[in-house]
Amino acid sequence: MRMSLAQRVLLTWLFTLLFLIMLVLKLDEKAPWNWFLIFIPVWIFDTILLVMLIVKMAGRCKSGFDPRNGSQNIKKKAWYLIAMLLKLAFCLALCAKLQGFTMMKLAYVFIPLWALLIGGMVELGYNIFYVRRD
Repeated sequence: MRMSLAQRVLLTWLFTLLFLIMLVLKLDEKAPWNWFLIFIPVWIFDTILLVMLIVKMAGRCKSGFDPRNGSQNIKKKAWYLIAMLLKLAFCLALCAKLQGFTMMKLAYVFIPLWALLIGGMVELGYNIFYVRRD
């Protein structure tokens, strides 16, 4: 299950374009759709990414796997999985708030996004300032 860079870029642009078209139609009140329907392209894209990530992580369990640089790789994949779940939690909370299913404050809706952004900053800082000691 290997996608070339061009395929990944095309897939990303396709789902982003679909989401933006649906969002504009909803905001212009041309489509009386549920907010959960508007976010379907985002969730399909996230599902594809999650399946690819889980397949790569499960590939470490097969016999004959070479575990060179394995601990760093599995930590990075675990962070990617947590990041995807935080993004999913944010999208679900945002849709629930916009649809009126919940009366939580907007600040609580953004907690998963803030955690994702802080984690991304920590990851960026670690990748920039990490000094490898051999």
